[in-house]
Amino acid sequence: MAVTRLVIAIVAATGLFVAAATFAFADGSGDPAAVKNEDGKYYDKEGNPTFKVHSDGTVDWFTYSGFRRYHSDCHVCHGPDGEGSSYAPALSSSLKTMSYPEFAAVVVNGRKNVNTAQENVMPAFGMNPNVMCYLDDLFVYLRARANGAVPRGRPQKHEEKPEAATQAENSCLGHKS
Repeated sequence: MAVTRLVIAIVAATGLFVAAATFAFADGSGDPAAVKNEDGKYYDKEGNPTFKVHSDGTVDWFTYSGFRRYHSDCHVCHGPDGEGSSYAPALSSSLKTMSYPEFAAVVVNGRKNVNTAQENVMPAFGMNPNVMCYLDDLFVYLRARANGAVPRGRPQKHEEKPEAATQAENSCLGHKS
């Protein structure tokens, strides 16, 4: 059960990061500039996953994958391209102030906001491999949208899928290589 181990690791890590995030991420998702590339995945100076858009508009694989996963699992509530709906908020706006650990905590654990006018419930996706195996991809895509780095719609060009991404995906989903 690779997914169960992954979920436990993410929940444990998220709990630790959320406690540290109170001070370390006061500026939300922070500076999205990619300063490191490991096997085709880009990271910012804080070590958070981030996007890379080349001058010709080509996006990194993980931004493209995040677009695909977002429109598979998230757009029904949060609207196309993270722009929100009458049912759920615009994640392209939320990621302007939300850090990676905060994002991960909400996706894993869900959230319930209740006030006198409405009740909003985000279900927990911590046991859903179709979301959890692509948590970084979702964050990267929405971070790119929040920073205006990619327009609405499917990215026209993307980098090739790195072998490391294929291996991680197979492991997370329990597929044999």
